[in-house]
Amino acid sequence: VSIYLKNEFNTDPVINKIKVLYTIHNFEFQGEYPLTSFEKTGLPQQLFDNGDLIHNGKLNFMKGGIKFADSVNTVSSGYRNELLVNDTLSRGLKDLLIEKSDNFFGVLNGVDNKIWNPGNDKFIPKNYNYSELNIKYDNKKILVERFNLVYNPETPVIGVISRLYDYKGIDLIEQILPELMKKDVQFLLLGTGDRKYHKIFDSFSKTYKDKFACYLGFNDELAHLIEAGADIYLMPSKIEPCGLNQMYSMIYGTVPVVRKTGGLADTVVDFDVKTGKGTGFVFEEYSKEALSGALSRALELYKNKKAWDTMIKTGMKIDFSWQVSAKKYIELYRNVLQSDSK
Repeated sequence: VSIYLKNEFNTDPVINKIKVLYTIHNFEFQGEYPLTSFEKTGLPQQLFDNGDLIHNGKLNFMKGGIKFADSVNTVSSGYRNELLVNDTLSRGLKDLLIEKSDNFFGVLNGVDNKIWNPGNDKFIPKNYNYSELNIKYDNKKILVERFNLVYNPETPVIGVISRLYDYKGIDLIEQILPELMKKDVQFLLLGTGDRKYHKIFDSFSKTYKDKFACYLGFNDELAHLIEAGADIYLMPSKIEPCGLNQMYSMIYGTVPVVRKTGGLADTVVDFDVKTGKGTGFVFEEYSKEALSGALSRALELYKNKKAWDTMIKTGMKIDFSWQVSAKKYIELYRNVLQSDSK
């Protein structure tokens, strides 16, 4: 849209006043086509000749979209900042984003609290809020038994809902599971993706049948039950533009353990043992050791029910709704309308 507006219709005085905000969710998907596809666009040849739409030997519509948009934004400030310093993350578009940096913003995605709300969630057996945490543990019992495990209120339940690919940190989960299974925990996984992980987790469910269970597929109702019933939510992503499940988890009183990247870094406050403040546990290095360390800190705090419940309530009170994000978008739209950028 920005490419055509700024090149095909830029002589029309009405259309020329139109501003473009280009919102990008994930830089992994850039709209790449063979160079021969350019002739199908009907765009001026000079755009091809000067390389405005060419990147890594291909026609790249994201590159053109960024170049000709008045402003660009992505789905968290953390991801925006990483893209400006990490050329691998931007898949080679870092320099273009740096040129655009004064008009490149991060706005966190919001949560639809009509769907993701423990107080009225139609998918969970028992509705609750932060003043009724005892009801949350009714959901925990139902969740554990749903996976055919034996419920013990003292045993922490770790949940994962994810696409099963390396960029989601699933390789780290695979690496830590055998050692984790030696502890007093139960681990429940819902997801679908790389076939190798289907085989690995299916094997784990047989090897550790008293502690590990998985549902390898898509199940929306079960996703809600995991968020409501688990004690800890694991999200060790290698790349996470925004992430929603860490926000769902806090809303449902399930403590997130996340890697410090993208929207995860923006939304989860690492627990400080000195102050007793935080909403989850954050690790930075992408390694099984760092993940294990963060998870160990979480399991240690779990033994302190008072501190654990305080953390849960802090997270549940945060407003992650679209009402917050929408106001930021309205402000951004107004700024774009008033800008003189080209």
